[in-house]
Order: sequence, then C-alpha cells, then structure tokens
Amino acid sequence: MTNLSRRRFLLSSALVLASSSVGAAKLPRIVSIGGAVTEILYRLGHDGEIVGVDTTSQYPADALRTKANVGYVRALGAEGILSLNPSLVIAIDGAGPPDAIRLVEQAGVIVVRVPDTPSAAGIIRRIREVAKAVEAGDRGEALVEEVEGGFARLAGNRAQVQRPVRTLFILSLQNGRPMVGGRGTTADAMLALAGAENAASSLEGWKPLSDEGLIAAAPEAIVMMEHGPGGKAQDPFALPAFAATPAAAGRRLVVMDGLYLLGFGPRTPQAAQELMAALHPDLPAAARQIARP
Repeated sequence: MTNLSRRRFLLSSALVLASSSVGAAKLPRIVSIGGAVTEILYRLGHDGEIVGVDTTSQYPADALRTKANVGYVRALGAEGILSLNPSLVIAIDGAGPPDAIRLVEQAGVIVVRVPDTPSAAGIIRRIREVAKAVEAGDRGEALVEEVEGGFARLAGNRAQVQRPVRTLFILSLQNGRPMVGGRGTTADAMLALAGAENAASSLEGWKPLSDEGLIAAAPEAIVMMEHGPGGKAQDPFALPAFAATPAAAGRRLVVMDGLYLLGFGPRTPQAAQELMAALHPDLPAAARQIARP
C-alpha cells in the first residue's frame, strides 16, 4: 500500500469511527421505572436504549435479566440511577422517594413522569406519554389502536355477563388475615373490567379484612397474584375463616401473574378477558376467547 493510499485509508477509517461515535452519542440512555413503562418501551422497539429498570419491570423477562436493576419503584436511590449515566428517566407517577427523583433531576437528567391511572383511558395516555418521550409517535399510535381494539372487544364480551360474580381480591395473607383491594385500587379497577363485583367495595384502598368482615363480604370467588408482597400465593381455603365463604364451597380461586393483572399496561385487555372468562365460566365460548396481540 502506498503512503497516499495508507493516508486515505486512515482518514476514511477515522471518519467512519467519528460518525459512529456521533450516532452512538445521540442514542438516549433510558432508566425505566414502572412495569408498564418498561413494557411499553419494549413494544415501541426502544428496549435497546434501556440501561436500567426497577424490580416491577418483570415483563418481558429479558428486562430484569439484561438491564441493571435500580431497585423497587418506591424505594429508589439516586446514586444507583445516576451510576448508569442516563440521559432520560421515564417514571410512573408515585415512583420515589421524591427526594431521590429530585436529585436525579438536579444532576441534569431529564425525568418524564407518566400517569398511573388504572383505567383504559389511563393506559392510552400512558402509551402516548412514553411514545412522546422517545419520539416514537407513529409506533405509539399503532399500539394505541391495538389496545383500544382490545378494550372494545372486552366491552362487547363483558356485556354478555349475566350476573357479576362477587369477587374478593387478596393482595397477601398476613398471619392468616387477608389484605384485600377495596375501592380505588388497581384490583377494584381490574375486577370492574372483568365484569365482576368487588366483594370489598365497602373498604377504601388496600385494607386488612377481619374474619367477621370476610364472612360479611361473602365472596363467591377469590383472586390472587402468583407472587405477592408476602411471596408465593398461599391457599386461602386452608384457613378456617374462609371455610364459611361461598368461594370455599366450590374452591373458586383464580391465580394470575401480578404485573399482567395489575400492571395496567398494553396487555390489560387480555388480562381482563382472561380473568372474566375464569370468573364467568357460563359465558358463551366466543366471549371467552382471548385475542393475543
């Protein structure tokens, strides 16, 4: 190779490397806080830009396997987030503590807060906010259309429920006493989507239920997460307090993945349809079918 050719080769290589470095510098480094946020980013095709996630980001499974773990959504540390050198943090409302998020912002990192309303409208807004943050408007609208279609099918199937099943959602069992989802909880919203009646509607928020309260609630079915705050779901019917409930007579227990059930992300129409089919086995076969995205 002549000296001139060598110089041209070196110059060409330098330009390619410089171009690659500039391109790489433009890619955001995202820390995703909230299972629904992470799921939306993956659906939008921006998972390659995620450098860190919180512990609720359990779907897809690759998220926690391949990304740095910055801790629980409501117990974050600013140091752990900043150590990943992020350019963007997308956090579900309620992420914190507030001081940790404030420190991240003071370090010059853009923080986008995403609404956490547990409803169909809330999910649509959440998708649009995340899509806007990563400049993925077209993909965001395509995902919105898919999710809206899922909710439309769900509404049609729910209209065929003849009698809503009186259902108790148990978050955990603590010393034999159930922690249940009352009004205003994600559990309450999910039961409504599934065409069920919340047996704990006399309560506000997540509350422990006494033996007397359990008997008075008279649930016909129990819903639990596979893994709750106390670990793997326990069999509630092994507890004496549940023996007097209508649910115990038929051992009607539905156990589902927690993020799928309460995450209120893009898969929520399918989760609500699956729960509705489990709680209302008398639905026509067509109304029990789950349309996967």
